[in-house]
Amino acid sequence: MSITMGTTLASLVTNKRRVSALKSLGIVTVGDALTYYPFRVTEPVPLRAIREAMDEGKNPLVATDVPRWEDQVGISRIVNRRVLEFEVLPTPAQVLGDLPLSDQAQEIVAYSRDEIRACLYGQDDRLLVIVGPCSVHDPAAALDYARRLAALKDELGGELLIVMRVYFEKPRTTVGWKGLINDPDIDGSCNIKKGLLLARRTLLGVLDAGLATATEFLEPTSPQYISDAVSWGAIGARNTESQVHRQLASGMSMPIGFKNATDGSIKAPTDSCFASAQQHTFFGIDHMGRAAVVKTLGNPDCHVVLRGSSSGPNYDAESVANAMKLIREEMPVESAAAHGLIVDCSHGNSGKDEHRQVEVVRNIASRIAEGEEGITGIMMESFIEGGSQKPAPLAELTYGQSITDKCLSWQITEALLRELAQAVGKRRWK
Repeated sequence: MSITMGTTLASLVTNKRRVSALKSLGIVTVGDALTYYPFRVTEPVPLRAIREAMDEGKNPLVATDVPRWEDQVGISRIVNRRVLEFEVLPTPAQVLGDLPLSDQAQEIVAYSRDEIRACLYGQDDRLLVIVGPCSVHDPAAALDYARRLAALKDELGGELLIVMRVYFEKPRTTVGWKGLINDPDIDGSCNIKKGLLLARRTLLGVLDAGLATATEFLEPTSPQYISDAVSWGAIGARNTESQVHRQLASGMSMPIGFKNATDGSIKAPTDSCFASAQQHTFFGIDHMGRAAVVKTLGNPDCHVVLRGSSSGPNYDAESVANAMKLIREEMPVESAAAHGLIVDCSHGNSGKDEHRQVEVVRNIASRIAEGEEGITGIMMESFIEGGSQKPAPLAELTYGQSITDKCLSWQITEALLRELAQAVGKRRWK
């Protein structure tokens, strides 16, 4: 039997109840089935009813008459009882096709990944410095910062390998603003489609400025949309023991840093480095957004990031030495993890205090100058203006100031980067 777009489903599906349910949705032919998208609430009246119900603490699925496909096909009692709606996103292939990397950007990504690997394995004696905003909330300010950093990168490139933090996803201890991808308007509207496109455009802008980028991977599906523009990735402290993120890292095309757990455990990120270096098979999505079985080759370029813990900092020389001892007991001697680690100067190592972050950076600079081994790179949280402010819609915010963790100001950042470069220069004479 020849099947065309005009073939009726009734001629193919023997279950009459199912045919009738599909017909109630306007799905009669094969063509209808292939082009059907679930109902999306966009009309003002249903939207207002939903929001009012939620503001009153009610379940809008019960308190409103908004039609849903689950109701229409008669399975509302058992499916998606806690899901209000599904919004169909463009596929990764569509997004990458509409917003492609330029030839120059591809060259920056490929070359910088190799440079980062060389630093991690000790083949390049420069210090890897991952620096930038705690999170990107204003793409214009992020690109302003990128242009400033690019000029400094060229000046200090002999001593420092500078990569810009361009973070779009923020893990929350409880609740809060989840980052640009999740809520680009910072108003709770959670326009994820807009956020994804904004994030990608921001990465392209940073690459156009001549900088390699670093980001944290939180959602297991978002890398399909942005990872081709990223040179270094992080897995956060709250996810370092997650099998999902270890599997994800095993298939990534760039080095991945696993942060120590929030309780300070070094065993957790070390296990992650080991696991991520292995082959994995798991559920995921392909470039067309379809559910798929993903088979990976393993990522040998994973390493540990010391970020402090709930018990206090762990950037001191003894902590670094102890961490490297534990890592080398588990990881192969030729691995990136066994060669050295990255120190995050913010978070638990500074108590999220930008003034203490300065002290941490200078402490590490002095130790690098003295020739201390084990530290291959550092992370710094920095923006145009120092400190932080509470999240709010963009028009209400101070330009270039973080809405998550407190950041170093640009002026202080510039001074610290020069000090780090001088420290690397001194180490070379040891």
